[in-house]
Amino acid sequence: MKPIVSIIMGSTSDLPVMEKAATFLNDMHVPFEINALSAHRTPEAVTEFSHNAAGRGIKVIIAAAGMAAHLAGVIAAQTTLPVIGVPIKSTLEGMDALLAMVQMPPGIPVATVGINGAQNAAILAVQVLALSDKDLAARLADYKEGLKRKIEKANADLAEVKYEFKCN
Repeated sequence: MKPIVSIIMGSTSDLPVMEKAATFLNDMHVPFEINALSAHRTPEAVTEFSHNAAGRGIKVIIAAAGMAAHLAGVIAAQTTLPVIGVPIKSTLEGMDALLAMVQMPPGIPVATVGINGAQNAAILAVQVLALSDKDLAARLADYKEGLKRKIEKANADLAEVKYEFKCN
């Protein structure tokens, strides 16, 4: 089995957030890898990763970092693969990381999810991959249908809650 999604984080302190991405990819049966690389502490390794990812069969990269959060942008600058950024909440409630990811210059896009939004990053990666994989598309559709059923059940449960002046 070879990975087709790469989860890259600035340090292993990001793992508690990024486990949600790993869990979702695992549940969807998408082969993935997880590595720690730092745009600032291991720039050569980031460059090597970025240049070789497509050749290794990687199709989507999820890059997480906090604070200055240059990792996703540095990777995006060196590959044509889609890069999904996950800003990690650390200093400034994660706004510094969010802004570092969304304010990329023209030609170097980083699709960015919300602060600590690792699961959404994995869902977005699966949506990209599902464009060319019917089985994965079916698993994703089942997942989305499950979300719908949860809300329908929640609404049915709310209908049973009684208050004197509740009208529904």
